[in-house]
Amino acid sequence: MSVVFLWAGLKMDFLSLFIFYVIFVMASVLLICKCSGRSPNLPGRVAQGCSFLVPSWLQRGMESNSNRVLYTRSPFFVVLHVVLEAAVYGEYTWEIYGYCSELEFSRHHLLLPYALGAVNLGLFWLCCTTDPGTITTSNQATYVPVYKYDGVMFHKKRICATCQLVKPARSKHCGVCDRCVHRFDHHCVWVNNCIGANNTGCFLIYLITLTLMAADLAVITTTFLAQVVSLSKMLMGSYLDADGQEHAMNMPFVIQHLFLTIPRIVFLLGFLVILFLLIGGYSCFMLYLLLRNQTSNEWCKARQGCLPCCQGLPHKQHASYQNIYSKGMIANILEAFQPTAIFKEKGK
Repeated sequence: MSVVFLWAGLKMDFLSLFIFYVIFVMASVLLICKCSGRSPNLPGRVAQGCSFLVPSWLQRGMESNSNRVLYTRSPFFVVLHVVLEAAVYGEYTWEIYGYCSELEFSRHHLLLPYALGAVNLGLFWLCCTTDPGTITTSNQATYVPVYKYDGVMFHKKRICATCQLVKPARSKHCGVCDRCVHRFDHHCVWVNNCIGANNTGCFLIYLITLTLMAADLAVITTTFLAQVVSLSKMLMGSYLDADGQEHAMNMPFVIQHLFLTIPRIVFLLGFLVILFLLIGGYSCFMLYLLLRNQTSNEWCKARQGCLPCCQGLPHKQHASYQNIYSKGMIANILEAFQPTAIFKEKGK
């Protein structure tokens, strides 16, 4: 005997709600990129092109508060990071873990997200607290000879206008932290710290574990939802539309039914998928830079063309950036995870 579901017409079905949810999350990410982009980089251009997705009043509100939240050291995004992670694990523990235990899922698989979460939390704490390589009057003589000046992006005897210190090659003054950082990559608002020579490797592993955590939770949640559909034999039934017509069960209706019965779990899955795509893509980009021994700061500047032209500096001929710091894949990896080794090498 077939199972019949009565489907009352809804003004907005699940698919419309889910699309709105995806647009809202993506628009929020693009707004952060737009507000945090001080230079015309790729995220800034993408955010400008997609600004039509965000209401004008929300754009004005974000821009009015961007200086306070994004351009000064603030624990706002650190707290938000912890709250979001706690919410995800709270929902997983409260509903999914218990249901999956009753369905006799592998206990090791169910406990793996907790192990990944513990490792990720430790790495997150290290990224927040580790000195990225702050240049001071007492250590600038140590940092200056570490990297050669390429004469295009980095020049000898340049003085930081803010710190009044000699700028070593590959260093940059962070306007958020108000300090010069050795091998500066970028300032990450999510860890409220700069990413530099001393924490680049830690930051990459943090991103990878966060990606794996999102992927594992998404796989468990998807498997759980598939089991719910299978055990209820929902796909073998039929449903009545608003006009009383009977239709064979299809996947869009099943998704809508799951949304109505267990909405938090479905939305959790959507959030995990989006998180996996965003963080996973960014992890691949950071890994690509690490293998080339290049920083995000250098990558962005290299795409501006002739750097002396962009900086308004006098020069006889156009100069393009060439990465002179790559020593091969293995050496580049070791330098990222053992930044002190290069000091010993220079000291010989």
